[in-house]
Amino acid sequence: MTKKISIALAQMDFVVGDISGNTELIIEASKKAKKKYNADLIVFPELSISGYPPEDLLLHSGFKKRIIEASNKIQQEINGIDALVGYPEYQDEKIFNSCSVFSERKEIVRYRKEALPNYSVFDEKRYFDSDDNPAIFSIKGKKIGINICEDIWQERAAIRSKEAGAELIIVINGSPYEKNGQEKREKVVKRLTEVTGLPFVYLNMIGGQDELIFDGSSFVMDKDGEIRYRAKSFEESLDLIEFEINDDGCSPIKSCVQKELPQVESIYKALVRGTRDYIKKHKFPGVVLGLSGGIDSALTLAIACDAIGPDKVRAVMMPYIFTSDMSKNDAKTQASLLNVKYDILPISTIYTSTIELLKPIFMDAASDSTEENIQSRSRGIILMAISNKTGLMLLTTGNKSEMAVGYATLYGDMAGGFAPIKDCTKTMVKKLASYRNTISEVIPKRVIEREPSAELSENQRDSDTLPPYEILDPILEAFIEEDLSVEEIVDLGFDRATVIRVLEMVKRNEYKRRQTPPGVRISNRAFGRDWRYPITSGYNFPK
Repeated sequence: MTKKISIALAQMDFVVGDISGNTELIIEASKKAKKKYNADLIVFPELSISGYPPEDLLLHSGFKKRIIEASNKIQQEINGIDALVGYPEYQDEKIFNSCSVFSERKEIVRYRKEALPNYSVFDEKRYFDSDDNPAIFSIKGKKIGINICEDIWQERAAIRSKEAGAELIIVINGSPYEKNGQEKREKVVKRLTEVTGLPFVYLNMIGGQDELIFDGSSFVMDKDGEIRYRAKSFEESLDLIEFEINDDGCSPIKSCVQKELPQVESIYKALVRGTRDYIKKHKFPGVVLGLSGGIDSALTLAIACDAIGPDKVRAVMMPYIFTSDMSKNDAKTQASLLNVKYDILPISTIYTSTIELLKPIFMDAASDSTEENIQSRSRGIILMAISNKTGLMLLTTGNKSEMAVGYATLYGDMAGGFAPIKDCTKTMVKKLASYRNTISEVIPKRVIEREPSAELSENQRDSDTLPPYEILDPILEAFIEEDLSVEEIVDLGFDRATVIRVLEMVKRNEYKRRQTPPGVRISNRAFGRDWRYPITSGYNFPK
């Protein structure tokens, strides 16, 4: 009979700071893996006891005490199965991003993360110290090495594990989602199989944490670089992977290999999961949002309903004299299709009284964006009042294109607690809306097809103020996500004056972006943790 090693992969959602809750999840999942699979080992993600990323909670003395108590409890309560668990380790004045394997109430090995990422959304060098000692443990006579997330992107830790005798390497991760991210992960691990000649187990966590969303997408790759298992994306799972023991080491037996999701579908699922988890983890009873009849709010409403159910969503149409009948009808139609609570609250009274109040100061000055902003802020007052009174969280509906160039009103349409499509360009918003309608048609077709307008003045169009989105969005992506210069963007085929105009708008509106609510990060550079441009800057783009 062929001997096998069986490993349960706990692709789970651990809440940052909920140490007791995370500890119970770890213990219960271990019991389940033992009872259901009789597994030899269960593996949990990076920093699973604390949740990831714990940020400055790590510096709190009470947090340290609870982490130590939790790891001791896990060590004592898990029996009959080995458990690989990630946690922050406090050693004298140092903190390590560590993991241990607990077996029969003993710690049999401890590994400390070697490569500490300090770029993009990561700032682990702020908190952790590094260690370069490999850690090896055995199951049924086979030696297993451990790496943690960033380790595999720099190769050294994997090579050290191989040199220490590892016949299989397990990598535990807290790897945030970004479009095309899974392709990058699997390419990196495939390279490591070539370097080491070993199979790899890649376990990632799941769930939303502020603006980050962890997609899971765990996988197992054999020594030849072939995928033998891939978990579902954006869903929790506890799956068993078996390895056949042979003279050359151990080989993963092929099991379920989920297909990689198409990009737009994966982004939509990321937005839904990120929105759901933000609402759920903050214990809001539901959400409210302004439904304008435009595509941004239409997509946001669909995401909210898919995230928490239409019974927990309230939509409010707030028309004024510039709101078209088309917008009114389309908003009503969508609210009906999704079966959400729907209110129509005209802003004319608030707007008119505000203008009347300001007459002595405005005198006879001509109307300009001031009056447009008052309309937007009138709507903000209504939505925030509903939020305060009902306890519903206000979702904002702005997209990345608008946030980039400041085409939004502070304390108006920017007011709210969470921004689901904050990292989606207008171009992506249209793709996402069309995708959502392939599941069931809940966004009226002409909402997707009509020319965008804020409807804050007569016959207004976004193109009156901004370049067409098919020009604007590629320029923004080149600058924000690829850090290209004016010359490099012009070389892509864009008009120089247009490029400079767009980049100046981005520069000028940093103060607005600092005041936006968090939103789901889906690109390799979102406005938030990984965008740190100065508000005050004398830098000028070459004319």
